[in-house]
Amino acid sequence: MLQNLLRAFLVLALLAVGMSYVETGELLPEYRAVLIVGALIVCVIVISIDLVIPRKSLQALSGLFFGLTVGLLITYGISLVLNLVVSAFMPSLGTIPVYRTQITEVKDAAGNIRLDEKGQPLVRETKVLVGERDHPIVAATKVTLGIICCYFCVSFIMQTKDDIRFVIPYVEFAKQVKGHRPLILDTSVIIDGRIADICDTGLLDQTLIVPRFVLIELQAIADSSDKLKRARGRRGLDILNKLQGNPHVDIQVLDARSAKVEAAESVDLKLLAITQDLNGRLATNDFNLSKIAKLREIVVININEVASAVKPVFLPGEPMTVKIIKAGEEPGQGIGYLDDGTMVVVDQGRGRIGEVVNIGVTSVLQTSAGRMIFGRMESPSPNNRRKT
Repeated sequence: MLQNLLRAFLVLALLAVGMSYVETGELLPEYRAVLIVGALIVCVIVISIDLVIPRKSLQALSGLFFGLTVGLLITYGISLVLNLVVSAFMPSLGTIPVYRTQITEVKDAAGNIRLDEKGQPLVRETKVLVGERDHPIVAATKVTLGIICCYFCVSFIMQTKDDIRFVIPYVEFAKQVKGHRPLILDTSVIIDGRIADICDTGLLDQTLIVPRFVLIELQAIADSSDKLKRARGRRGLDILNKLQGNPHVDIQVLDARSAKVEAAESVDLKLLAITQDLNGRLATNDFNLSKIAKLREIVVININEVASAVKPVFLPGEPMTVKIIKAGEEPGQGIGYLDDGTMVVVDQGRGRIGEVVNIGVTSVLQTSAGRMIFGRMESPSPNNRRKT
């Protein structure tokens, strides 16, 4: 909307300048239609050049003021150069002196006001030089250049923010969003579904962003001919519906119009580009994508790492209970699992398969595949037991 209003202002302003050429009397009135058509042609050319520039997403009031300031400064510099060119090569279009008519009463030697034949006081008109002004054509040209410069500067600031820091250090026009930095969801996190459970706890209060290309990829998976992929895609769509129905979650489907995002070839690169563009954080379960994002200094939230971080902590010597479900690899070992999937290796537990036993934790091993707990059988102690 703001961009359209700016273009409308450009058209009206250039039409007004074109009309001023006729009103000054420097050009004949029959050139009125030619000047109007010429102003419209200039408008079309300027707006066409603007449309060729790839669109960005910035539309801020601070950008408007900054663009106008830069545009006026550029116009002032061009005006100085134009004055030198006119004075050197077109002296006929130089400055025009401005006079003010001063009327004084005529008095005689005695100081009395002289009267004419009708008895009216005699007056004398004299012209007093009060300053200089630009030739009408030069003045109209300066206004035209000023309008075009301001338009281009404002349009540039409104469409890009990536390089503002190079123009003004430590200044950046960033999109304001609700709460903290937005969380951009990728396809793997949506299909995983645990993000909805995390939102139900009230832990996340920032805006959740689902880029349009992620939604398109999710729909393509849901329409896949492969039964497993189709089920995963439909689960992802159900999770999105659940998030949209949560009154405590602010979730938005965002159309990416940034040139950097549109130029990216794959969905992963688009995700990285839009996360940088929004100054947000990326939520993903993709290990490789997490590594690339960290190389680009993008904050990544891996749901698997979050799940590992909230697993219960067991210290050596701490008692716990576990159900042994199968035999271990070593003689006498029994294997059980906690509710979060953590494997528990019980020494001398092979003979208690199918039973819930009390053990004492002997050690905890963290591996790339997850965490493993080693324990030893002990006698039941109802006052010193940790239920899992």
